[in-house]
Amino acid sequence: MVHFHRRDFLGALALAGTTALLPVGQVAAAQEKKGAGIAFGLVTYQWGKDWDLPTLIANCDKAGVLGVELRTTHKHAVEPALSAADRTAVRRRFEAGRVQCVGIGSNERFDSPDQAVLKQAIEATKQFVSLSHDIGASGVKVKPDSFHKDVPREQTIAQIGRALNEVAEYAEGFGQQIRLEVHGQCAELPTIKAILDVATHPGVAVCWNSNPQDLQGSGLEQNFKLVCDRFGSTAHIHLLDSKTYPHQQLLDLFVGTDYTGWLMLEEGQVPADPAAELVRQRELFDTMLADSRRRVG
Repeated sequence: MVHFHRRDFLGALALAGTTALLPVGQVAAAQEKKGAGIAFGLVTYQWGKDWDLPTLIANCDKAGVLGVELRTTHKHAVEPALSAADRTAVRRRFEAGRVQCVGIGSNERFDSPDQAVLKQAIEATKQFVSLSHDIGASGVKVKPDSFHKDVPREQTIAQIGRALNEVAEYAEGFGQQIRLEVHGQCAELPTIKAILDVATHPGVAVCWNSNPQDLQGSGLEQNFKLVCDRFGSTAHIHLLDSKTYPHQQLLDLFVGTDYTGWLMLEEGQVPADPAAELVRQRELFDTMLADSRRRVG
């Protein structure tokens, strides 16, 4: 198994860890104007959960959605139990086409006051790191996740941060990023910022998740600014024509920071025809991103 020297890994992070994952045309475009390095992808949370791997890749290719985050436990069955040969087969399947596997969407979380449960989550995350490396992806999504009765919030925040440092140190040897999804009872951005103040390893990144909590407190822009310096290669968005979340403003903010990476659709509402709706959402994304780039970029 190929491992990475620390200096090489940190150098890659300095370049946001994303450019090599983007479609070739967008790599060149990223040199020209703000927001040109932003790409649209899919998290197989609900829309892709019943697609096997060939179907998933085919549907994404047809929709022009060229990056996927593979959620664990779904029908595509890309799991740590895969043999070395099976992992190679998955990697080659992606390499044979346009659609890239950007990462693994694990369900591991580091909040439990039960230290045996915490240890199990850390070890499971390490297994996902190895899997992500072997199939040619670049990182693993994890969750913070909740607060617990009779446990001070500061204690849970510190525990999550230390666990993230541990798994990131391990992931460094595989050239992988640990992507902390803004999730659960930890979804308020000041809480995520407090976790990041502990999780100082450069391999720990924030996966923005487009939650209602983003609009609380001082509002979207200020919450965005709290964590945008730690963004990783992926962020999650929802239905772009939703009336409950200001996706156009969010795109403005991503363009304004000249983000390079994947904004990935993660949606719980399943349409009658997810493949067709994926095409529509990608087209809407292209229109909205172009608008943001015209006004902000």
